Amino acid sequence: MTASHRRTAPILGADGSETPITPRWHVGRWIVGTLAVLVVVWLATAIIFNENIRWNRVFDYLFSPRILDGVVVTIWMSILATVIGLSLGVVLAVMKLATNPVLQWIAAGYIWFFRGTPVLVQLIFWYNLAFLFPYLTLQIPFTQIGVQWDTNQVMTSFMAALLGLGLNLAAYFAETVRAGIQAVDRGQTEAALAGGMTHMQTMRIIVLPQALRIIIPPTGNEFISMLKTTSLVVVVAGSDLMTNASQIYKQNNLIIELLIVASLWYMLLTAIATFFQSKLERRFGSDAVRLVRGPGFVQKFLRNGQQAQTSTEAIATISEKVTTR
Repeated sequence: MTASHRRTAPILGADGSETPITPRWHVGRWIVGTLAVLVVVWLATAIIFNENIRWNRVFDYLFSPRILDGVVVTIWMSILATVIGLSLGVVLAVMKLATNPVLQWIAAGYIWFFRGTPVLVQLIFWYNLAFLFPYLTLQIPFTQIGVQWDTNQVMTSFMAALLGLGLNLAAYFAETVRAGIQAVDRGQTEAALAGGMTHMQTMRIIVLPQALRIIIPPTGNEFISMLKTTSLVVVVAGSDLMTNASQIYKQNNLIIELLIVASLWYMLLTAIATFFQSKLERRFGSDAVRLVRGPGFVQKFLRNGQQAQTSTEAIATISEKVTTR
């Protein structure tokens, strides 16, 4: 029973004495909960005390320079790919909502293509772009003025990972931005147009600032998802955490130990990102975030902690009032 549903006034009998309340025993709930705890303990014991896992090697590699280098690359790759995806996603959303049908078709085609193909395929495509275009040329049309680059030198594993992850995220984030823009009351757009603003001014001054209040919190979810999606970069050897871990276990055959090391780092990074995401939710409104995705474990933990603190303060306030009377 939550604090908001707890009965505060005692139940009085016919003679005015307080009637004691006997708590109800939920036998089925206790049985299911006990079985669930036993299963979790059994699984945890089977992993922790497994003789085939050399935990000393896990701690040896947990802070090894190669793993730490991979963690740094993973963080930078996640930040840059998210920035690319969010920036392009806003442009695509505006194009899809534009009155120009050509812009609508281009945006719809982009979203359809990048959402319809696996991100793993896109990573491999960008990494092997030199088979399609051996040289990248930037030239003024009908002139010989321009510059040319060798595609193999430009399209490194890191650049291929950025393009693959960023362009893929843009397709998904465009739909989030579009939903945020459409959530703004249409009457405000009509009032701005009636006041003499152009469509561009209305979008830039009136609609987008309000839509960003809805859009910004889900970007935390996108970044958390990106942190884990970077593990796919292993197929193009992008020097990220998973790539470095895989290169190590291919040499010493400590596959499970290195996978545990990578998992611990991903969990830590995800927990830190989730903490800052909860800050964003409180800053820009949790109601808007719940419309997109449900609360995660950390959000529930922080929320329960806040509710427990609120309940404690309320009980202390009531006790103080009773004592004063």
